[in-house]
Amino acid sequence: MSNVVIIGAQWGDEGKGKIVDLLAPEVNVVARYNGGNNAGHTVIVNGQKYILHLIPSAILHNDTLCLIGNGVVMDGAVMAAEMDALASKGVDVSPARLKISYKTHIIMPYHKALDQAREKSRGGNKIGTTGRGIGPCYEDKAARIGIRAADFLQPELMRAKIERALVEKNALLTGLFGLKAISVDEVMAEMLPVAERFAPYLADVGGEITAALQAGRSIMFEGAQGVHLDIDHGTYPYVTSSNAITGAAAVGTGISPACLDRVVGIAKAYTTRVGGGPFPTELLDENGEYLRQTGAEYGATTGRPRRCGWLDVVLLRETARLCGLTDIALTKLDVLSGLKELKICTAYTFKGRTLQFPPQEEDALAQVVPLYETLPGWDADISHARRWEELPPQAQGYINRIEELTGVRATLISVGPDRDATIRRDL
Repeated sequence: MSNVVIIGAQWGDEGKGKIVDLLAPEVNVVARYNGGNNAGHTVIVNGQKYILHLIPSAILHNDTLCLIGNGVVMDGAVMAAEMDALASKGVDVSPARLKISYKTHIIMPYHKALDQAREKSRGGNKIGTTGRGIGPCYEDKAARIGIRAADFLQPELMRAKIERALVEKNALLTGLFGLKAISVDEVMAEMLPVAERFAPYLADVGGEITAALQAGRSIMFEGAQGVHLDIDHGTYPYVTSSNAITGAAAVGTGISPACLDRVVGIAKAYTTRVGGGPFPTELLDENGEYLRQTGAEYGATTGRPRRCGWLDVVLLRETARLCGLTDIALTKLDVLSGLKELKICTAYTFKGRTLQFPPQEEDALAQVVPLYETLPGWDADISHARRWEELPPQAQGYINRIEELTGVRATLISVGPDRDATIRRDL
């Protein structure tokens, strides 16, 4: 298999974990390149559910090396708990199978405190952050005052950097939000066991990938969140704090973009979104509730109910343009079974114009009117389909229309949560 990038083509929660798990046996290395534990990848194998927030779901395959790239921000406590849960189920999470970049930035206790205080202070204007310190950690990275995994090897350096960071953080926590100050000693007491545990896992991730490529091994680059939550190209300010597009795979792992061959965009057969922000095709009726209940649309990380709506092809076109999609992996097609009619948003109207791509101005997406095309639905249970020919003609027509509107072929079609509940057209 060629080197492949896995991205979320919508607003996240598209089912990337399942697709990574499905394709993992065909690659030798899987590298996570952005985001933190604000992502949640759910994988079901032989009826056993695994919810992973930081570790690539390919860890479930014994022969796959899993890497955490420099573009990721890591919460040590969450990572440790995730590793322990996997180990309790017999999964090998030793340093031979899991490596963390020296350059990965670390989420600190003060990042989480600040994140939660800010969101609470916004009142009714919440962005929808998970409160896990992701944004403040990326802020410190950009401000050049962040704690990196390499600092685990130098406790005195780590302490000095924490002390400098707390001057500003405590001024905000006490002066602006009325919270108590955080001491250097309490942060160090929490972080020293983390540093000790993860020191053996540190590695030059870019070097690991380069060595694998030189040995003729194949790489999968796993993204978190979705393209339309990208800090630059998403629905700003209702976005995440990292880049989720294809180019971030190179930046977030330390390799050349020339190494990226195939780009698989994961898209639900409908659209969902968690938290605030514009959502042109959102359904606030029985159809939206049907999608939520049938699709179990509740966040793997937060448990929050997801907002649901018809498939928005305008967003998918933008994803194809930004990311150079070579394939679409269409997930949750089975959730649409039972709906008499299906709608696809094919364009927007905005200020008297018809748009094929989202408008670029801030908050403009909240002002567009979606233009829909109606297609017939189907009643048949498709969860047992494993070949294209086993899908009802209406389901085939729905997929064909998506391909026509995006210009990208749907090579993987998921009809259920289990690994084998997938129709493959890429073989």
